Parts: sequence; C-alpha cells; structure tokens
Amino acid sequence: MLHVLQAVDQMFVMAEPEDQTEKNQKSPGSDFYITFSAISSSPYLSSPSTSRVCVCVDGPPSCSCLTTKELQQNLKAVKRNDQPVKLLFEIPSTRIIEKVLSKYVVYEVVVMRSGTFDLRRVSVERRYSDFLRLHRDLLEEFQEELEDVVLPRKLLSRNFCPEAIAGRRLALQDYLADLYATRCVRHSPHFHRFLTQPEQRRAHGLLRAGRFLLAVQQLHDVLEIEEKLLPWQNPTLTVPTLSALAVCYRDLKEPERAFAAAQRALPPTRRYGLNRYRASLLELLVDLGYQLGCPVAQLQEELSLLRERGEVNSHSLKELVVHEFT
Repeated sequence: MLHVLQAVDQMFVMAEPEDQTEKNQKSPGSDFYITFSAISSSPYLSSPSTSRVCVCVDGPPSCSCLTTKELQQNLKAVKRNDQPVKLLFEIPSTRIIEKVLSKYVVYEVVVMRSGTFDLRRVSVERRYSDFLRLHRDLLEEFQEELEDVVLPRKLLSRNFCPEAIAGRRLALQDYLADLYATRCVRHSPHFHRFLTQPEQRRAHGLLRAGRFLLAVQQLHDVLEIEEKLLPWQNPTLTVPTLSALAVCYRDLKEPERAFAAAQRALPPTRRYGLNRYRASLLELLVDLGYQLGCPVAQLQEELSLLRERGEVNSHSLKELVVHEFT
C-alpha cells in the first residue's frame, strides 16, 4: 500500500474528499472499475485530502476517472484540432513565356490552408504585372495600413537571369504573406479577385463556347481557392461558381451533380438576400428534382412565395451565368 500511496502522490490528480476506504463499483459500458483512495501529501493541495484514481477495465474511462495529466493531454489534442485556419502562400516555380512580340515570367502561386485537413493544394499563375495591379488597387483603399508592406521593385535589366528570377520569386512569396497578415487585405475583394478572376473569366469563356468539360475543370480550381478564402470574404463568394458548375453539369447530362452544386449555392442566397440567383436556382432545383425523383414540395413553395413578392427575374440560371465575367 505504501507503493500505491507514493505513486498516487506523484500524480497531479484532482483531489476529491473521500472516506479512507476502498470501494468497488460497477460502471456502465465496462465490466468493472476499481476506485481506491488514499491520503495525499502533495504540495499542490492546501490541506491533506484524498485523491481518487480509477482503474478501468474493458471500457473507456469517464472524465471523472482521468488524471490531471490525461485531462491536459486531451485538452491539447482538442486545441490541436481546433487551431485557427490560416492561409499559406508558396511560389515553388516559375516559367518564361515567349511570344512573338513579348517575353515574360509567370509565377506559380500555391494556396493552401494550415493544418492537416487541407486535402488539395491548388495553384494559379500570375505575372509581375498582376502583382503590381493588385498592389495599386490595395493602396487606393489602404495606403496607411500597407505602409510597411513593400512590393518588390520592377527589374529594369537582367529580368530573365535565373538568379534574378529566383530572388524575385522569394520576394513575391514574402509579399503575399505580408498582405495576408494585414486584416483589411484579407477581407478585401481585390485579394480574391487577384487569385480567382483570370480563371473565372477563362472558365466562363469556355462555358459560353459550349466546352463544358474544360469549364468544369477550371471552375473546380476556382471553387477550391474561394472556399479557402471564404472565412474572410463575402459569404456569397462561391455562389456564381457553384451556379456555373450546376449549369455545366446539367448540359453534360449529369443531373445529380448539377442538383448537388445548385443545392450548395442556394443557402447563401437565402441568408444574404442574393435574390437574382435565388429564384433561378430554385427553378433549376425543382426541374432537376422531378427528374431525379427528389422531394421538391418545399422548393416549389419557396419559389411560389418569391413569385408572389415579385422577386423572380425573367432570366434562367444559365442566362445569369453566361453574362457573368464578360
């Protein structure tokens, strides 16, 4: 018993007054557990009292049976799983584009979320002129906030020297990190346009040309980036992209995917009053729901209510999408 007392005294256990008797009790979900108590002389307790330790057999312990060390370990695990999401930017590579009348460098910008839950790294390519345009747009609104954020200067010579390109690549990577660290920039529409607008225009151009498979690939890349940016951007940011995906999948004769994309787009339109998309999404969902045998009574009721209020426009979802990013 002396060894037990010494072992208990060394543990940082939560003390609980208890008679100095040994008890056996049944525990739900386990065959049994043994509770023994002993007087502790731990310096962490203000007065002699007893400490309870539970030895659980064939069943998980309840919180009341965990030592302080185990509770601390559990808390650390919870905190690890609940870390605030941050965006990381990496420029791992560059390439030189040569055309008949021009030659320039493009930088691959990889966008990823911190933590282990980001399953896909997505990247875009940007020229130095794109970074310069972003910086000028941001300075028009946030000159004071960006006082210490410096965009690398334009090179007037040796632009295509490997050493110069490598130095510029690292400098632009640091520049993006500095921008993201500035709260007003994270919430600025200029930031998400820099990362998504060229791809959005390309995808919608493909959609208008009837090249739906290529458009879907481009739209999924855009959606990946938008979802990473969403915690700091307008909650309706993904609605145009999801709507375009719904239109593409419908024309590709994939009603299940079209229905799923439209379903994801609908809630933000309800919550934030994006009515020009809401009614068109509802019409598409009702139509697809009939094809798939899904219940659509509630969607029909919602659509009828919008019609009574005069909040239904005359454009189909495809017509709305086609006119985006022109």
